[in-house]
Amino acid sequence: MNEAYIKKLIKLVEESEIDTLEVSHWGRKIKITQKSFAAGNGHSSNSAAVTTVAAPVSTPAGVPAPAAKDTETPAATIDRSKGVAITAPMVGTFYAAPAPDADPYVSVNAKVRVGQVVCILEAMKLMNEIESEVSGRVIEILAENGKPVEFGQELFLIEPE
Repeated sequence: MNEAYIKKLIKLVEESEIDTLEVSHWGRKIKITQKSFAAGNGHSSNSAAVTTVAAPVSTPAGVPAPAAKDTETPAATIDRSKGVAITAPMVGTFYAAPAPDADPYVSVNAKVRVGQVVCILEAMKLMNEIESEVSGRVIEILAENGKPVEFGQELFLIEPE
C-alpha cells in the first residue's frame, strides 16, 4: 500500500460517520480508527489513528510454520533477572527455523554458544541470520514465529554460563 492510498483511506474515514476501517491487500493489513474527543475550546474534533500490520494475512507457501512452544520450563519458574536478552538488530519478520519443515534453531533449555545462529530475521526479502552474543541456556523465546519484530525488541532470554 502506498502513501497516497493510505491518505485517501484516512480522508474517507474522517469525512464519514464510520468509526473503523480495515483493509487487507497483498498480505498487508491497515486499520484506521476514528476517535472523537472534546477539545479545550469546547468544540468537538475528530482524529484518525492508523495502525499498519506488515504481517502476512495468511501464511504463503514456503514460509516457515509457527514452531511448537517448548513447555519444559513453566513460566512460573523462569527467573528473568538472571537472563541476558538477545535483541533484534533490525525490523523484520522472525523465523525460528531455516525452513518450514526444519527444526527450530534453538528451543527452551537448549545450550547456545557465542556466534551460534538462533533465528532468522527477514527484512526486504533478505534472510538475515541472527547469532547469539552470549553463551548459555535459553530461558525463554520471546518472539513468535512468522510475526514482525521491531528494532531492539527482545527475541530470546539467555542465562549466561
